Amino acid sequence: MAQKKVVMDAEAIDRSLTRISYEILERNKGTDDLVVIGIRTGGACLARRLQEKIEKIEGSEVPVGILDITLYRDDLMTGTKKPKLRKTDIPFSLDKKKVILIDDVLFTGRTIRAAMDALIDFGRPRLIQLAVLIDRGHRELPIRADFIGESLPSALWDKVDVKLKEQGKEDEVLIIEG
Repeated sequence: MAQKKVVMDAEAIDRSLTRISYEILERNKGTDDLVVIGIRTGGACLARRLQEKIEKIEGSEVPVGILDITLYRDDLMTGTKKPKLRKTDIPFSLDKKKVILIDDVLFTGRTIRAAMDALIDFGRPRLIQLAVLIDRGHRELPIRADFIGESLPSALWDKVDVKLKEQGKEDEVLIIEG
């Protein structure tokens, strides 16, 4: 039977997102031309939380968008399941913007590569920075996060499960061994 271990609880997640918010503001010298884009599904929930924290700290509104990368995945045709398309909602231009791309877990880097391909179809950002709640290593592509909540060394066969209240679950990050 697989062993589960809680590696982050709700408080740890909130503290990490607060720290990431300050790091984003410091590196970008405020919110000028800043937009936040979350990758469905976990990244979208975290993007909204980061947007709220940044707005509370800085006192200025930051646009938030949601990105579905299904059609950009390089494994789209290798699976037997029919992909489930969801809506991308980016109601603003990305041209010359500083995009903060948000995901819950950074693993091989393939999701982020697909997300960057998708973003370019919406405009030409000035720059793209990556923020993740968990970086678990095992990269297959030369991609790294600019902002990391927690580095979590894990075995290749382990599963990292991010549960969020927006998805009807209790906020926590689990590592499921084996």
